Amino acid sequence: MLRRPAWQVLRQFVRHESDTVGSLVLERSMNRVQLLGRVGQDPIMRQVDGKNPVTIFSLATNEMWRTGESEVTQGGDISQKTTWHRISVFRPGLRDVTYQYVKKGARLFVEGKIDYGEYTDKNNVRRQATTIIADNVIFLSDGGMKEKV
Repeated sequence: MLRRPAWQVLRQFVRHESDTVGSLVLERSMNRVQLLGRVGQDPIMRQVDGKNPVTIFSLATNEMWRTGESEVTQGGDISQKTTWHRISVFRPGLRDVTYQYVKKGARLFVEGKIDYGEYTDKNNVRRQATTIIADNVIFLSDGGMKEKV
């Protein structure tokens, strides 16, 4: 199997000569997210106006760091920040498995893309929402797994 040097692969990814239209060069880009965390709520499945159904759940990720004079020594306090992410699963097979088997507290690895959107709430106020559109969900613990009948 022949392998191309990394710089050739990167060059193709960043700027592809065959995508040149006149003087316009279309560059490739990437929108990729990887999260490892715990599920904050049991998933729900929604279907709006006859569109494809979607499974939605929240995922918590934690960031920990040591504060104090020296981060190398054992001295100092440990601080933690929890960030909550809204996960949406549209892919039919993955959507159904996620809805059926994920439970609050389950440890998951989620891959997908980040999506920014706007909606109007019940009080007619425009809100912004950040959502992770999941392409892949890997179950890392069965402590949070459930079976719905």
